[in-house]
Amino acid sequence: MTERAILGVAVIGTGKMGADHVRRIQEVISGARVTALVDVDAERAKSVAARVDGCTVHTDPAAAMASTDVDAVIVASPGPAHEAALLAAFEHDLPVLCEKPLTPDAASALRVLEAEQKLGRRRVQVGFMRRYDAEYMKLKSLLETGQLGRPLMLHNRHRNVASPPGWTSEMLINDSVTHEMDVTRWLLGHEITAVTVLAPTPSGNAPDGIRDPQFLLFETDGGAIVDVEIYVNCGFGYQVQAEVVCERGTARVGDGHAMVTHAAGRWGGTIAQDYIERFADAYDREVQTWVDATRRGEVTGPSTWDGYAVAAVCEAAVQALQEGGRVPVALTERPALYA
Repeated sequence: MTERAILGVAVIGTGKMGADHVRRIQEVISGARVTALVDVDAERAKSVAARVDGCTVHTDPAAAMASTDVDAVIVASPGPAHEAALLAAFEHDLPVLCEKPLTPDAASALRVLEAEQKLGRRRVQVGFMRRYDAEYMKLKSLLETGQLGRPLMLHNRHRNVASPPGWTSEMLINDSVTHEMDVTRWLLGHEITAVTVLAPTPSGNAPDGIRDPQFLLFETDGGAIVDVEIYVNCGFGYQVQAEVVCERGTARVGDGHAMVTHAAGRWGGTIAQDYIERFADAYDREVQTWVDATRRGEVTGPSTWDGYAVAAVCEAAVQALQEGGRVPVALTERPALYA
């Protein structure tokens, strides 16, 4: 396939994430432009489109995908709408960057997986952006050298200032810990085989009825043990940290100490307040990598299999939260397309 000069992109969903991707494509990265916007809220889409020359507005994803100036799609709509958008993209043979989750549950993710297999080639990159974060990439490269030996344990901490309105205890898993599920699989090269969830007495910062914080324990098929602290109402900032304990050493990322100040008898620094601030470079790198690959006629990065595997781990984790105990993860056999 001849490399496209400029990639025409339809962005589905113009909420916080979708609007940020529009800004990113128009102002930050190269090789692409936004040619169509899709949202069930037409007025919201029009307000975003007003900042993009020559951009059409649609309420139906399929209508946007049928446009001759759309070469690829970014899906940034709510999770329940992803399956229909992805299947429509397959019908139009369009490459897709799909924000996580691939779909909200393992059954629908498996349907998308099977539909992509019928095409005989990958069309989807899932938006697990931590794989494009400079610190996580450096940690991955270090582990691949083998100089620290076999990974034995992985400790993760994931903290948010406050949960959005309407959040539930299950959303801590489905909307936040999904990232730790993916980085566990990516960093270690293991599948997660079982999940246990523990929760202390909820923090006084947590809205009524939300079990926050939570502590998750993953077992992997490579014999590693992984823990995740998820605390979405910590009150002070957004923190994501990971430490791998290996046979001959440890490595940690996410301390956020790029600059430390000393003044007036005090020392300290700043703490990011949300995920877009903390992972701004990762999002830029993720989308630029997707655009570059798409222009070459390739699909790289986290696959539909990765999105399906995380959905299956989420289901096991939610069951463990609700029922207690250790819950095995049920995965279908990995297809050759995703080997």
